[in-house]
Amino acid sequence: MINRLRLTFGVVVLMVPIFMGNAQTDRWQQKVKYEMDVTMDVQKNQYRGIQKLYYTNNSPDTLERTFYHLYYNAFQPNSMMDVRSRTIADPDRRVGSRIFNLSPEEIGYLKINSLTLNGKPTRFLHEETILEVDLPDPILPGQTVIFDMEFEGQVPLQVRRAGRDNAEGIRYSMSQWYPKMAAYDVRGWHANPYIGREFYGNFGDFDVKITIDKNYTLGGTGYLQNANEIGHGYEDEGVNVATPKGNLLTWHFYAPNVHDFMWAADPNYSHEKVNMENGPMVHFFYVKSDKTEENWAKLKDYTVNAIQFMSDNFGKYPYEQFSVVQGGDGGMEYPMATLITGHRNLRSLVGVTVHELIHMWYYGVLGFNESSEPWLDEGFTTWATNVVMDAVYDKDPNFIQDGNYRSYFRLAESGFEEPLTTHGDHYNRNSAYGSGTYSKGAVFVEQLAYIMGKENFDQAMLRLWNDWQFKHPNGNDVIRIMEKISGMELDWYLDYFIASTKTIDYGIKNVEAEGDKTKISLERIGQMPMPIDLVVTYQDGSQEMIYLPLVIMRGEKPEEVGMPSRVQTEKWPWTNYSKEVLLARPISEIKTVEIDPSLRLADLHRENNKFDVSVELIQR
Repeated sequence: MINRLRLTFGVVVLMVPIFMGNAQTDRWQQKVKYEMDVTMDVQKNQYRGIQKLYYTNNSPDTLERTFYHLYYNAFQPNSMMDVRSRTIADPDRRVGSRIFNLSPEEIGYLKINSLTLNGKPTRFLHEETILEVDLPDPILPGQTVIFDMEFEGQVPLQVRRAGRDNAEGIRYSMSQWYPKMAAYDVRGWHANPYIGREFYGNFGDFDVKITIDKNYTLGGTGYLQNANEIGHGYEDEGVNVATPKGNLLTWHFYAPNVHDFMWAADPNYSHEKVNMENGPMVHFFYVKSDKTEENWAKLKDYTVNAIQFMSDNFGKYPYEQFSVVQGGDGGMEYPMATLITGHRNLRSLVGVTVHELIHMWYYGVLGFNESSEPWLDEGFTTWATNVVMDAVYDKDPNFIQDGNYRSYFRLAESGFEEPLTTHGDHYNRNSAYGSGTYSKGAVFVEQLAYIMGKENFDQAMLRLWNDWQFKHPNGNDVIRIMEKISGMELDWYLDYFIASTKTIDYGIKNVEAEGDKTKISLERIGQMPMPIDLVVTYQDGSQEMIYLPLVIMRGEKPEEVGMPSRVQTEKWPWTNYSKEVLLARPISEIKTVEIDPSLRLADLHRENNKFDVSVELIQR
């Protein structure tokens, strides 16, 4: 259950113990608590607000400066995002030169009018999408301080994710709309300019009041605190809603233990709810039309089933609410909610909703760093999207990750692949970013199950959830969980598959008689070593497996359910590019020998993975 009680901070400086996560005792993270009160002018598409930020420095460092993100400043001609969008080799078609052509009334901006620390004025500089702040006093380790701010903003014409009046006519998609304190962690400040990629922030609590025209319905992050004053489908049944005074309503939301706050608003939203028996209240906000009504009605059951499946298999959803909101420019995740475009066929609508829902686990609760390690968040989410869609939408009779593998193979052979350690903003091509972080990231996850065994993998996924909720794990933390469950060493896998562009390519060079036994000659053609499942199919249809783990794994996976029984195991040193296996069966009994018929091994050229003994003997 979520504790909805809100703490009142009555002191300026509070000494607190440094946060220690159970997963690793030397880890810490900063803590934030935002109180914001904003008023939106729907005629000018502008807003003014005040922000009080309680900031706890749980680091061992003394902070002399701080940084805020001012994301809306990216939506101006000649911004870094605009220049990047116009000069990259394969621009995002949703952006292109659109920012460059925005008029003064269409641009976005965020301006800070005043900022104090514990009542003392700060010196600050607007550096496009970053506010650089020199502090009048340092923030000491363990200290909680209060920043007070006055700010104003203009909502840009919707170009990328955030903005007003999107292609489907939704008035406001208010993501990245407020001055947001940059994350500070063991790597230091993450004050990266915004050029259209992803996000990373501090976990904390958000207490937000939004005053807007009374005809608008709002949905997004957070629990509405004054539902019976607001109405708009939030109120309890049988409760009379208070009559608003004047033309404005103030919406009061509270969101505990999240790292961002999104809201959307439209005067024509339909607001519908489904109360899960063993899960959150699920809200749906969309504009009814002949393009939405039928499919959004069907979307409800699929969303509920997906939440239940994820909770049962990957960790229980920890909040009391999830909202699916029409808006934005495609699909984008935010804590407790998603913005999606709604004029889609049913499969597309369900697919994008499921994908953004799954982000609640990896972006929202585990809190992977989407900026510097986007492959973690997008990879795990893309992998799980196929798993969930297979379970709740329609069953795929084939290998359900095949599309991700084929996408990765195209990237690997394109000449444009970059290591997945590349910061999300710094890929040379959008296609390399997309195929790498989404598809290759998903392949990384599926191959973990291949390397360590499905049963170990399933246990490790739950262990990852239990140990690292709300703690921002990184790639190495993920690998360490997998190592603890499997008993293997897996650092080599992270180094090869994530930090390099080396590829996997194995082949069966020959199968020949060796007296009354059979000699199988294998070769490694690619630069990346991997363990091999070698399946032998006999003339009578029976199968056996020869398992060849790498020496550097320092262990082996258990036999997997549904796979052929293991007849022998032989370790393969990564330094050796060839390996001979002697099978204690005559060649006359063998029909085929195949490397990984499960297709989980991302072998770039599979045409030499299967050796048909019968055909070969006839040809001889």
